[in-house]
Amino acid sequence: MKKTAGLGFLLVMLSTIGFAQDLGQIKNDIDAERFDTAKKTLKSLIKTFPDNGKLFFYLGDVYLAQKEADSAAIVFNQGLLAKDKSFLNNIGLAQLDLDAKKNAEAIAKFDLVVKEIKKKDVDETLLIAKAYMKSENPNYKAAIDVINKVLATNMANASAHLLLGDAQFANGNSNEAYASYRNAYDYDNSVLLAKMNLAKITKNAKAFNEAVASFDEILKINPNFGPVYRELAETYYFWANSEQSKYQEYISKALGFYERYMSLTDYSLDSRMRHADFLILAKDYKALELEAKEMKKLDNINPRILRYLGYAAYENGNFVESSKALTDFFAKVDPKRIIARDYLYLGLTKMAEAKKADGTYDDVIFNEGVVELNKAVEKDPVIASELNPLGKKMFNDKLYKNATKLFEVAIKNPKSKNYTLDNFYLGYALYLDYDAKTSSKEQITLADQAFSKVIEVSPTTQDAHLYKARVNDLVETPEAKAIVLASYEQYIKILDTKGDAEKAKPSNKKGLIEALTHVGAFYANSGQKDKAVENLNKLLVVDPANKYATDTLKAL
Repeated sequence: MKKTAGLGFLLVMLSTIGFAQDLGQIKNDIDAERFDTAKKTLKSLIKTFPDNGKLFFYLGDVYLAQKEADSAAIVFNQGLLAKDKSFLNNIGLAQLDLDAKKNAEAIAKFDLVVKEIKKKDVDETLLIAKAYMKSENPNYKAAIDVINKVLATNMANASAHLLLGDAQFANGNSNEAYASYRNAYDYDNSVLLAKMNLAKITKNAKAFNEAVASFDEILKINPNFGPVYRELAETYYFWANSEQSKYQEYISKALGFYERYMSLTDYSLDSRMRHADFLILAKDYKALELEAKEMKKLDNINPRILRYLGYAAYENGNFVESSKALTDFFAKVDPKRIIARDYLYLGLTKMAEAKKADGTYDDVIFNEGVVELNKAVEKDPVIASELNPLGKKMFNDKLYKNATKLFEVAIKNPKSKNYTLDNFYLGYALYLDYDAKTSSKEQITLADQAFSKVIEVSPTTQDAHLYKARVNDLVETPEAKAIVLASYEQYIKILDTKGDAEKAKPSNKKGLIEALTHVGAFYANSGQKDKAVENLNKLLVVDPANKYATDTLKAL
């Protein structure tokens, strides 16, 4: 009997050790973002240990990481029926409540969990903090409060310091986060995530050299720690955009490191989507289209895949395919999941489709595109800065009416890096598109407002004064004539300030002849002889053979 009992106890112990090892590997897979591998192991373990609620919790948590809320809810509710550690599943359900902004319900579930957790099981308490942080409506203060309670009784808990750093960093406290990550690594130097996050903070401070060196140190410890390669990819991406002279070199390195990261994942749909997001940042649309097609083989109904196909097809010139993918995407996706860039690409695709064989645009389809671009800028004003190249191309193709509509969208963000230039092109396009017989007077008003905005933001942009004069010269009112005179005089004054080299440039010389002729004529006709002579003499300096100036001076 004793031998039988001893053998039974040994089997239980071996089973427990094996379970702990499996759970440890699952956590490693989750840290390395091998979510499908973790799910496969968890599902297998649940078959072996159906009464262990902790397994259900971790499986549901992986579903949450992959944005599969419905599957997560099913698993958490199944976990509540388990005999052991079933209460942990209330943490997952509470996170879903937080996502739905049901804060009272979430807190009630957390309270149920706290009552069940034993004092020694601090890692289970930390799961509550994680839920507060990972929610779609995160509450970092609540998370920090939970973590600090753990540290009050167990200061040496590296996991708590790591999580505290995550909460502080997400809450915008980089200095405090740096100290917490350093504490985590000091207490347990096997916590590579802490060392990696220290390097991430360095990267975010744009100390790219130092960040790369830190990431390399981690790879010396564990060359197969996948997330570091993703961080290296992002570092070189940011570095490429900060140092344009080395853009191609660094972006190539970024893509290479991301491919290495992918090779260390399980090539799940989730990891492929993260890869696709990075390819969009790196503007590698050929690779994006290939990746999207591979994802479609794994899941033919996921709307995000249609998003990637739509983006890539547009950038690769496949406008019909882009239109179909994006139209299907908008039909299938939850409206709250639509982002500004979705509207941007739908608008750009419609504009591409609107272009006719002769280079002009179908007005109806083009205007549909403008509607989508407006939605994009309303949702994310930063998008406005991306419209300038397309607007300039339309302008250069002398499609002034179309360019006008694009620049009207672009100037909706006063903080755009192209705001001044976009206003100038808007005014310029309105001016060139104006027809005295068919255009409304409002077009002149809008052009004047655009040039006035340029002058407000950049008073020494001489061409804004020149075109403000030209625009108002199209209006036969005393007020407009006064604006014309003042604008021409300001144009002359600015060029006088900038010196002879600037005045000698062909475009400026032509503008000066125009402005000095107008101003000289105005003062001559209004009997202000001294001012007329002054401006006409300036005109002869710029254009010695100017007959009008010579004849008028003689007459005066």
